[in-house]
Amino acid sequence: MAELGLRERKKQQTRQLILDTAARLFTERGFDGVSVAEIARATQLSEVTVFNYFPAKEDLVFGRMEFFEERLVAAVEQRAAGESAVAAFGRAVIAGADQLVARVDMIAKAATLIRSSPALQAREREVTERYTKRLTEVLAAGTGGGGDDMEARVVAGALMAVHRGLLEYVRDAVLAGRRGKRLAQDATAQAGRALARLESGLADYPANRQAGTAAD
Repeated sequence: MAELGLRERKKQQTRQLILDTAARLFTERGFDGVSVAEIARATQLSEVTVFNYFPAKEDLVFGRMEFFEERLVAAVEQRAAGESAVAAFGRAVIAGADQLVARVDMIAKAATLIRSSPALQAREREVTERYTKRLTEVLAAGTGGGGDDMEARVVAGALMAVHRGLLEYVRDAVLAGRRGKRLAQDATAQAGRALARLESGLADYPANRQAGTAAD
């Protein structure tokens, strides 16, 4: 067990080394100006090793960011009986707002990279679409529908739009030089207003499966 723990720690250290090295090179020369081969040389690893940890170059930018989308989908899927999807999603979004603001340096670097690279912009859209599809499936399951349920798809799109709107709001603010507690308060207020607008029409959507079972 001790050997397994040591191996896992080494893997985490290698992953962090690759991410940190890539971030430094991307900041210096831009995403499109750095190759995976250069990142491998700078970390004294092989290209194969880098690709084993990050299958695509874009993953070096989005690898850490997708964790938040995972939490959003999980919050809806694991919500308490009787809780609306908007309420569960909203709790996760608001909780993440402070984390976004607390990582202003990372947000500023990521925003600069993404907005200067068509490849990264395309990848970010792919990430959003993938999690929107997963959220659609979670919502549809709550109503007995499938992944092609239009209502679930529309609601999932609206919820993810709140997340995307918050992220872009924070990116704009950070790049404009805003920092600190006031930014966190403003970001939370912006997200709260958008969520309240959705909640007014979606407070009972979808009927939670556990709640439905209890009622039956």
